[in-house]
Parts: sequence; structure tokens; C-alpha cells
Amino acid sequence: MEEALLLKNGDRKLVPIAPKAFVEELKKVTAIAAPMVMVTMSQYLLRVTPMIMVGHISELSLSSVAIATSLTNFGMAGALETLCGQAYGAEQYKKLGTYTYGAILSLILVCLPISLLWIFMDKLLVFFGQDPIVSLEAGKYAIWLIPSLFPYAILESMVPLEWWSFELLVLLSGLLPNPELESSVLSICLTTTSLHSLIPYSIGAAASTRVSNELGAGNSRAAQLSVCTVIVLAVAEAIMVCAALFCCRFILGYAYSSEKEVVDYVREMTPLLCLSIVMDSLTEILSGIARGSGWQHIGAYVNFGAYYLVGIPLAIVLGFLRNLRGEGIWGGIVTGTILQVILLTSATCLTNWQEQANKARERIFKGRILADKLIDQLN
Repeated sequence: MEEALLLKNGDRKLVPIAPKAFVEELKKVTAIAAPMVMVTMSQYLLRVTPMIMVGHISELSLSSVAIATSLTNFGMAGALETLCGQAYGAEQYKKLGTYTYGAILSLILVCLPISLLWIFMDKLLVFFGQDPIVSLEAGKYAIWLIPSLFPYAILESMVPLEWWSFELLVLLSGLLPNPELESSVLSICLTTTSLHSLIPYSIGAAASTRVSNELGAGNSRAAQLSVCTVIVLAVAEAIMVCAALFCCRFILGYAYSSEKEVVDYVREMTPLLCLSIVMDSLTEILSGIARGSGWQHIGAYVNFGAYYLVGIPLAIVLGFLRNLRGEGIWGGIVTGTILQVILLTSATCLTNWQEQANKARERIFKGRILADKLIDQLN
């Protein structure tokens, strides 16, 4: 019975990688990604808007909000994209609800201990060497964020593992001389990068959906076509955004702060920011492909090695030992991102897509096969 299920869609016509097929796939990816861009952008603006408003009050307010928000993100729902996408592709629609409600329940349970950490955030920040005044203001802001924690467990999976390392940059900047300026500027760079990343993240989610659907249906050739399409789309989008951002580097800082010192510092950081945006775009796309293919474990190992074994240590060396301050910290993490792109690209190029399609169908039909065997034994 298992072999029959695995070969059920084996006779499907393979999709050739041709210009016409590319255009059709581009339409499918865009149709999925465009609504996600609007939704994720609207949700993230809830975080960005307060930062823009307080940035025009003082550097203290901006740095406090930046540090508070850097500790209020987590991500645990990456497996949901794989399971739901492949279940849909395999036409196992009942499992969609099972996976979704299971993920929601798990995230809600995780919210309880996290909310306790937010309550005592000011004391934790002081313990880790942050400025006491900034820590006190950050703690007050974090407490008011607690009511939004539980709804977000239902609405979205929040940020993945690699973004924790970016948030850690803001905390590291609080240990530099003039922590208010450094935290403010790095938070502006992080906010700008995060705001842009919603576009490639949505494209990556569309890639995850398309790849998982096709793998679940046993169509490995179409999955490869989806991979090529989203990579081309992401690179083109990143180049256009970086060109616009670089041209606006002299006025970019005024969107977040009225302090000329902050604006000038942001202008100096813009070239690194553009490089970061290109690398982040590729990372989001490749991570989406990884989720759709079902090898999150490889993505987790790559993220941990690239950011926590290379990026963050290098950021500490450049920022503190080499006295490059915020530019050194950001440059270190960008180096980790480049390494991540290289490793994920290698993993994607070396993937056996037909084998992944077989594994996807085995994963989805495993529960059904076991249930059928149990029924046969009872009969």
C-alpha cells in the first residue's frame, strides 16, 4: 500500500524549465507573496511606528525602545510551513488543522515563561552590563508589550533563529562608549533591514509553499523551477531597494531621529546596510526553500555556525577590540550572513529533489499507512 501511495502521482507531467514555465511560476509565487507582504508589513509597522515616534523625542527614548524590542522576539513555528505545505500537496487536508492547532497551542504555552522574563527585563539588562537608565526605561516598555505576546503566538511564528543574533547586536551596542548613540543607530539599521526583510521573507514563504506543495505531490522538477524563480525575483528586488537606499543615505536617518549626530552616523552605516540587505534577501529565500524541503535541521546548524560561531565573535572583536564601534559590530554579523548564504546555497545546489519528493510523501502518508495497518489488524 505504501508503494502505491508513493507512486500515485508518479505519472504527472514534469514541468520544463523554460521561459514560459518561468513566467507562469513567477505569477504563482507573486500571487502568494504579495498578500503576505501586506500582512507582515502591517504587523511589523506596529513595532516600527513607536520607534519612529520616540526617536524624535530623545536618544534615550530611542535606545530604550530599541533594547526592549530586541528581546521581545522568538521563533518556533518553522516546521509548520513544511508540514502544512507538504500535506496540502499530498491532498491530506485534514492534517492541516491538526498541525496548525498543535503549533498554536505550543506557542501559547511558551508565552507564559517568556512573559515572566519581560517583567524582570530591567534587572536582567543591568545584570548583563547595560546602562541602568536605559535598562529602566526598556523594562517599562517591555511590560506594556506583554498583552501583545499571546495574540502574536496565534497570528505569526515571529522571527527565526538568525534574527536573534541581529537583535543581540543592539544589546552589544549598549556596552560601547556612548551607548545611547550606538544603540540608536544600530536599532535604526536593524529596523530598516527588518522592514525590508518582510519582502524577501514573504517571497521565501511563497517559495516554501510552492516547493512543499510540489514535493508533497511528488513533482520534483516543478520544485526546482520554483527555487530558480524565487532566487531571480529576490536578487532583482534587493538590487532595486539597495540602489534607492544608497541614494537616500543623507536623509534616511531623519525618518527615525532629529539628532544630526544620529543622522550622520546612519549615513556612514548605509553601505554596510545595503550589503546586509542583499545577503538577507538571499538568506530569507534559501531559508524558505529549506523549510519547504523539510530540512530545517540543516538550516539550524548553518544558522548557529554562521552567526553564533563566526558572526557574533567577529562582531565583538571588530567592535570592541578593533575599536570600530557600531560599524565593526554590524560588519561582523554581515560576515556571518555571507557565510550562511554560501552554506545554504551549497546545500540547495546539492539537493536531490527526487529523493526529497519521496521523503515528503513518506512523511505525509506515514500516519495514514499506520492507521490503515491498525484497522486491518482489528478486522
